[in-house]
Amino acid sequence: MADDTSLPLFPLRTVLVPGAALALRVFEPRYLDLVRECGRRGTGFGICLILEGDEVGTPATPAGIGTEALIEDFDMGADGLLTLRVRGGRRFHVRRTRVRDSGLVVADVDWCAPDPTIDLQPEHAVLGLVLRKILEHIDGAGQAFPEPHFDDAAWVGWRLAELLPLEQPKRQLLLQQDDPDVRLETLLRLVDDD
Repeated sequence: MADDTSLPLFPLRTVLVPGAALALRVFEPRYLDLVRECGRRGTGFGICLILEGDEVGTPATPAGIGTEALIEDFDMGADGLLTLRVRGGRRFHVRRTRVRDSGLVVADVDWCAPDPTIDLQPEHAVLGLVLRKILEHIDGAGQAFPEPHFDDAAWVGWRLAELLPLEQPKRQLLLQQDDPDVRLETLLRLVDDD
């Protein structure tokens, strides 16, 4: 775990994995402030799965591991609400949290080590094939995933974690996994269970 830092959090009922895109509608003042702050500083914010509480109102209790959200685009929706498109960056461990007067949760985090580049092992080859089949059925997959890395264990694992219809606690389990091969083993078990 490398340098520690403070990161404003946007707890959600969904898990953002590295490399995945996510659309957000922002309307609460604390999150509008978060977006302004990130824009001024040129930084991202953290997305963590909600363990207790709700997405609106009283600050929710976030999971201990989350993903940095980097803002790729923003717009004003037809309903007048700010819409963001973010992409998952680095994973982080939450060391402690505090709540600002605005209700915004800010975490002191340690960044997780980047995934090592590991070739997809023969025992996980079926997952690479599953991912290829999924992408064949997604309109615009060539644009969304312009440089596929079907031989990279981490890339295959994250894309399956993003695209498979998994319950959020199972997706969180994958997010918490540091080793790409163990992540793929976990995916195999999850696919077998469903």
